[in-house]
Amino acid sequence: MDKTHEYEIQMAWTGNRGSGTSGYRAYDRNHVIQGKGKAPINGSSDPNFRGDATRYNPEELFLASLSACHMLWFLHLCADAGVIVEEYMDRATGTMIETPDGGGYFSEVRLYPRVIVSQASTVDLAQSLHDRAHHLCFIANSCKCPIRHFPETLLKQ
Repeated sequence: MDKTHEYEIQMAWTGNRGSGTSGYRAYDRNHVIQGKGKAPINGSSDPNFRGDATRYNPEELFLASLSACHMLWFLHLCADAGVIVEEYMDRATGTMIETPDGGGYFSEVRLYPRVIVSQASTVDLAQSLHDRAHHLCFIANSCKCPIRHFPETLLKQ
């Protein structure tokens, strides 16, 4: 039987300069994302869309969600398989294409996880677990664009 999980966040627009959305250039794109009992995340739109470059934009948060979900599944699988991960870092990149109507979509996301394991005998197994982590990732399973991963697994020196 499938389990159902519900999630909730609050989003508050903080970009009213005094005249609301009286014109396209009359307001800031700033907003605050907050979950119950959690620190707020300051958001905006991409600077290309009149946003604040010092705040996270939805596109970056999308990449962060994919990267974090993949990592959490990978670590789970490693723990189950007896692979001791000492370090995990990822660089996530994505390509977004704007459409003529002003909308757009991600055409591809790429994850570049760099993993350090403590046992030479587990390097190949750790490397192979990325495919399973990708298959199980909730966020990746919810996307229509391809998500590719290019992992590197190294032995702790």
